[in-house]
Amino acid sequence: MAKARAARSDKGGASGGKESDKMLQNALGQISKAFGEGSIMRLADAANQQIEGISTGALSMDLALGGQGFPRGRIIELFGPESSGKTTLALHAIASAQRAGGIAAFVDAEHALDPAWAKRLGVNLEELLVSQPTFGEEGLQIAEMLIKSNAVDIIVVDSVAALVPKAELDGEIGDKHVGLQARMMSQAMRKLTGAISKSKTTVIFINQIREKIGVMFGSPETTPGGRALKFYSSCRVDIRRIATLKDGEETIGIRMRGKVVKNKVAPPFR
Repeated sequence: MAKARAARSDKGGASGGKESDKMLQNALGQISKAFGEGSIMRLADAANQQIEGISTGALSMDLALGGQGFPRGRIIELFGPESSGKTTLALHAIASAQRAGGIAAFVDAEHALDPAWAKRLGVNLEELLVSQPTFGEEGLQIAEMLIKSNAVDIIVVDSVAALVPKAELDGEIGDKHVGLQARMMSQAMRKLTGAISKSKTTVIFINQIREKIGVMFGSPETTPGGRALKFYSSCRVDIRRIATLKDGEETIGIRMRGKVVKNKVAPPFR
């Protein structure tokens, strides 16, 4: 009797498995028909399982990010104090992308891009697309259109803090606009993330730091623009100036340190 019950159970399990596979295939077929081919697939069937990247121009930073540099199709946030090398690192990545035959764009919300410095870092100014938006929504819409063109390899937005909402620009100095920039960035992240992934565009947001008042324990530092960028970023790099390089009495450069505080493509905190 026990052997008979086991045989019936095995037979039912096999037929049940075939039935569930058939139902799954029907569901997958309906999803593909409704939303198009590639809307759902098994991960092993993906065209490219290896995440490609754009070199930062520094081998140690590339290794800290996982070996490939800034990953393609992802959002990156570079943040740190003033004059710590954030824009310089982003320009090195632009130069790397251009040397590989890619197209780069720079959304200069701070209106402070130095063409001479960019050229010294290896950026091809004749091929670099530059936008200097008047207000934040304009800059993000320009970035969205470039991403959806599927033709741009890397976009740098400098900086999040300078993406001022139009309502704030139209108001008077001293007016309170609570949460406007955070809401703008949150909406932008929701709209851009899917398009960035499909286009394989690397989007780098440069951000400043602020200090929270009244913090007694822990770091008082925070970044403007709300929390959305923190969540949607695949990599967040904290950049600090740790030394000044001198030739005699003349200052010739700085030594910077980048700490990867968040990384979705490799182990973080390198």
